[in-house]
Amino acid sequence: MAEEKKAQSAGVWPTVKPFVNGGASGMLATCVIQPIDMIKVRIQLGQGSAATVTKNMLREEGVGAFYKGLSAGLLRQATYTTARLGSFKMLTNKAIEANDGKPLPLYQKALCGLTAGAIGACFGSPADLALIRMQADATLPVAQRRNYTNAFHALYRIVADEGVLALWKGAGPTVVRAMALNMGMLASYDQSVEFCKDSLGLGEAATVLGASTVSGFFAAACSLPFDYVKTQIQKMQPDASGKYPYTGSLDCAMKTLKAGGPFKFYTGFPVYCVRIAPHVMVFTFLYDLDIPQPDSEGREKNRVVERGHFSETWSNAGLIDCGEIGKPFASQSYDLIDHTSD
Repeated sequence: MAEEKKAQSAGVWPTVKPFVNGGASGMLATCVIQPIDMIKVRIQLGQGSAATVTKNMLREEGVGAFYKGLSAGLLRQATYTTARLGSFKMLTNKAIEANDGKPLPLYQKALCGLTAGAIGACFGSPADLALIRMQADATLPVAQRRNYTNAFHALYRIVADEGVLALWKGAGPTVVRAMALNMGMLASYDQSVEFCKDSLGLGEAATVLGASTVSGFFAAACSLPFDYVKTQIQKMQPDASGKYPYTGSLDCAMKTLKAGGPFKFYTGFPVYCVRIAPHVMVFTFLYDLDIPQPDSEGREKNRVVERGHFSETWSNAGLIDCGEIGKPFASQSYDLIDHTSD
């Protein structure tokens, strides 16, 4: 009986770990890139260039303005990233079992990533709505400002003023954005790793950083149009007659295309790249850092590396999942990029 209980408790942590590590690492990464995200949103709302937005914010609102909406950003990671990465791990484990333990081909990893992205976006959409509104509030006339004090106050006010379903306003482009972002990363990361390692001869750390930068660029290119529409939908307010500027995501996209052409969707692209790439890097390094599992006597077990290594330091930290021992670095099917958070 004691052995049965021990086996059950031992099986809990591996199941829970992707959710815990995903949420925690996403929240830490958000603390790093929150000021960049704030600038990105202000640019999308027509406040000027990155330099202009930064200068105006410092002059008119102070340094603390760059962290407005941080509570909503953290809540978003605690919901969106936790759900996305936990579900991704579960989906890939099931797919590997169905594949007789063989490495997953790219299209299967892509499907798992797309599905997990959609699941996470559905869970994280309310917090994302609160985040956008808190970041955009200072751009509105004083009479129209919502003055949310924190994420939970924002959610309460949204439900009270607009109804429960309003929490998922902009959920459509949020879901599509998450799927597009995952696809951009999936399509570019493995190829970037191979190029950095084999063609450029970079070391392990430089390879991960370089590949993360490239994948961040492609993730931004694939997801920014949806991010732009999402921002416009989530921050919009009704006019004096109660009419909203857009009836939905498609209406917003068509009006944007008509008014500014296709490049309008890429407003703030350089800042968005700067926002995505560091998040990918920070998240990549944090996600798989091992949290030891206590044994039955409360002592921490040392991690046993079961599936290969870059080097002793990197494998013990759990930074890369390298497949079988001895296989070349660039030939592995890495799932790092599937773990990244935006």
